[in-house]
Amino acid sequence: MTVTAQDAERLDAAAVTEALALGDCGEVRGDAGHRAQYSADASNYRRIPLAVVLPRERRHVLNTLAVCRRLGVPITSRGAGTSTSGQAVGSGVVLDFSRYFNRLLTLDPLARTATAQPGIVLDDLQRAAGEHGLLFGADPSTHSRCTLGGMIGNNACGSHSVAWGRTAENVLELEVATYRGTVLRVGEMTRAEIDEAVAAGDDRGELIAALHRLAEHNLASLRTQLGQFPRQVSGYALEHLLPERRFNLARALVGSEGTLAVVLSATVRLVTPPPARALVVLGYRDACAAADAVPALREHQLLALEGLDRNLTDIVTGAEARKAIDSLPRTRAWLFAELGGQEDELPALAEELTAAAARTEGFTGHEIVTDAVRARQLWRIREDGAGLATRLPDGSEAWPGWEDAAVPPAQLGSYLRQFNGLLARHQLHGAVYGHFGEGCLHVRIDFDFTTDHGTAVFRAFVTEAAELAAAHGGSLSGEHGDGQARSELLPLMYGPAVISLFEQFKGVWDPDNGLNPGMIVDPLPIDGNLRVSPTRTPLPLTTVFPFPADDGDFAKATRRCVGVGKCRTTTPRGDVMCPSYRVTRDEKDSTRGRARLLYEMTQGEVITDGWRSTEVRDALDLCLSCRGCSTDCPVGVDMATYKSEFLHHHYQGRLRPASHYSMGWLPLWSRLAARVPRLVNAVTASRLAPAIKRWGGIAAEREVPRFADRTFLTWFRARTAEADGHRGPVMLWVDSFNNHFTPDVLKAGVAVLEHAGYRVQVPDGIQCCGLTWITTGQLRIARRIAGRTVAALAPATRAGVPVVGLEPSCTAALKTDLPELLDGDTDAQALARSTVTLAELLHRTPDWRPPQVDARSISQTHCHQHATGGFSADSALLEAMGVDNSALNSGCCGLAGNFGFERGHYEVSVAAGEQVLLPAVRAAAMDTVVLADGFSCRTQITQQTDRSGTHLAELIARALPPQS
Repeated sequence: MTVTAQDAERLDAAAVTEALALGDCGEVRGDAGHRAQYSADASNYRRIPLAVVLPRERRHVLNTLAVCRRLGVPITSRGAGTSTSGQAVGSGVVLDFSRYFNRLLTLDPLARTATAQPGIVLDDLQRAAGEHGLLFGADPSTHSRCTLGGMIGNNACGSHSVAWGRTAENVLELEVATYRGTVLRVGEMTRAEIDEAVAAGDDRGELIAALHRLAEHNLASLRTQLGQFPRQVSGYALEHLLPERRFNLARALVGSEGTLAVVLSATVRLVTPPPARALVVLGYRDACAAADAVPALREHQLLALEGLDRNLTDIVTGAEARKAIDSLPRTRAWLFAELGGQEDELPALAEELTAAAARTEGFTGHEIVTDAVRARQLWRIREDGAGLATRLPDGSEAWPGWEDAAVPPAQLGSYLRQFNGLLARHQLHGAVYGHFGEGCLHVRIDFDFTTDHGTAVFRAFVTEAAELAAAHGGSLSGEHGDGQARSELLPLMYGPAVISLFEQFKGVWDPDNGLNPGMIVDPLPIDGNLRVSPTRTPLPLTTVFPFPADDGDFAKATRRCVGVGKCRTTTPRGDVMCPSYRVTRDEKDSTRGRARLLYEMTQGEVITDGWRSTEVRDALDLCLSCRGCSTDCPVGVDMATYKSEFLHHHYQGRLRPASHYSMGWLPLWSRLAARVPRLVNAVTASRLAPAIKRWGGIAAEREVPRFADRTFLTWFRARTAEADGHRGPVMLWVDSFNNHFTPDVLKAGVAVLEHAGYRVQVPDGIQCCGLTWITTGQLRIARRIAGRTVAALAPATRAGVPVVGLEPSCTAALKTDLPELLDGDTDAQALARSTVTLAELLHRTPDWRPPQVDARSISQTHCHQHATGGFSADSALLEAMGVDNSALNSGCCGLAGNFGFERGHYEVSVAAGEQVLLPAVRAAAMDTVVLADGFSCRTQITQQTDRSGTHLAELIARALPPQS
């Protein structure tokens, strides 16, 4: 039965899902929520699948093939879903290998080979290889989440293909299954092996015989039209069928985008990296001059040669990344050149390279980066390019579509100049970056898919761009594959004879057209199935938050997620996003999965009940509101705000979960408890505690924190300040958590601030930032509370008095949530500008020296602090104090305010903490100070270990000389 791309649209999702479930296919998901999550990849395209299958075992893959073959349903294989060309979305069944089918099967360090299932994440493979001093050569920027199967599908390359080649050059053998169920191992074959296979007369032999005849009859075309330069990735890699390439069917399958066979396992070669590396940054007057310099620089033995345009770096807003960029040679474009070798030979190699660069036209300067931390920051900017480039410096949206063309490196300068002219003629803009060393450019362009005219411009532009690349001897795709984005354009690059060869090759492998139809052969139109389309009108959704960066448009805000999938990283490496995904490994619990559902909610097709959607509610349930995505996501997706907005509307006029009333209103209940704290503590620790927890929606496993006998405010208003306060006043923000539970933290803050010469004040009355109401989506109440707080602090902020916060979550709320809730309120904006952390204030206090502390510490950065200010001021202050501190790359502690206390969240909460933080605390020596400014972080540490956390203010206060 031959399957067309349109057939799947007529099939019944429920029937297909039922058949798959009965067919022993693994985990089968056919509900609207999961179909919506898998409706898009990182491309411009959107197709709603009938069902999603997550195979756990090899038999599940084969059974899925059998069921789909019987029903005539097409299959799209998928890894991390980071493809930018649309080949990872399909309207039939999506086979997601990333969740379970992801094991490393063998690793032979002597042979330098590894065999793995297709769902293994590249970083996991690299970690295993790294234990033996080896690595896998292809390393795309999505290495923290892309899968080996996806890399094989697209023939991924990465920054180091100059040295170690594409995925194809690193694949030795594949075990694959065809749509008809034939399983075979493929790799290099001698003529004798071919004859032996053909003689067997089985399905495998017939397939090999047909492919061998195809090659023998078309040797001239294979030698002259294909494989002409390293980044010629478009179409099928039929050059590997040549006898001089040993009829390598494994390499011929690489780059076939799941259209020929389903990968069951892959054996790859590993390489030995050089013992040391050096990064040399070369400045050029513009990207074209940088491109012109590539051939001269390629004469040097490089590991990588990457290009960046200032239009890309201008988009970066993160403080640390911005600092790294601003220290680069001042110019319009850079080349990042990486050298490898022995440590002692790198300086000479770097000098030779810079001398060669100085002889190229347009060279403006260089820097040899010796600081490893800064080098990582610079490489991270390059890695985040695909996400950064989706929003131009003016905030406008930019899209893939002409994402990945490559030309021979000698043609790069000419191609780029004419490409820029093409952009100008169509009045389009984009930030250019990419693998300059191999002539491969990445660019995202501000196409307007919301109008018919804009969509027509998109089609015209990419057609002319394809003609331009072909005129320069180039390839429409240099590593991301053709997909729906470029398959229709292949005849502009290849003549009819080669296109016919592609069709015959597909016909041998997949005569039923059951695997990813519409890609490469018999292509879908480049302007069909667009994710943003003028034919769909989003639901009219009024919001409480203003979303100013997205023109007040909630649908546009959810479109920030373009699918690059950085939220799918599984281990914290200096970032926070996304803690629940790191625990569950479920797409639903990633920032991307949630954003997909929210976007589909705005479209009203798959998710049909708008703000009342239970699918969206359930997907947001494990969102910790940690705000990590607002900083770690290259596009600034702010799921915490989206969640608050959704919960506000979802429960409007309806009964809320019990935790919204208990923990959402915690500041109010705390004020009541402060009148009789000992009685409250006795009750919450008594036999009534389980019933109280059930009533309050609190996890049974959680211990309710004890209220202090005396609040900080009571203590502060009864004291007489003895400090002279010669530096003037500061307003100490009295947060509800420290005020009612850990007042010693605020007392320590007073002592430190007074020692530094400040006169400490507190707000009049009892104020609150409203955070607990915000996180539970009770935005009307939160807005009223925010208004009162801003009014109470207005006299101080108007007078320029700093507002010092000791609880990071509340400090972040003052900086970000309040000005957003009170959109346009000048006093709220002034409060945001005036709010600082203790470390930020002390770090900039002139002529004040902190006390010396001879101690070792580990520190947990609160996720809200990570999102709004970072740890740099704290780090500098600790260094000035003489503290030997190690900042943990631990991500979120897992408690995250009310999240970890809510019933149903305990296991995920603890598992998030167990990834890095809690084991590090347990392993620390008893004399090591555990620094944790967040009340949630300290609570998680106290409840899950035998240690307790210390606030920075407490550490400093303990070292202060006694007052005379």
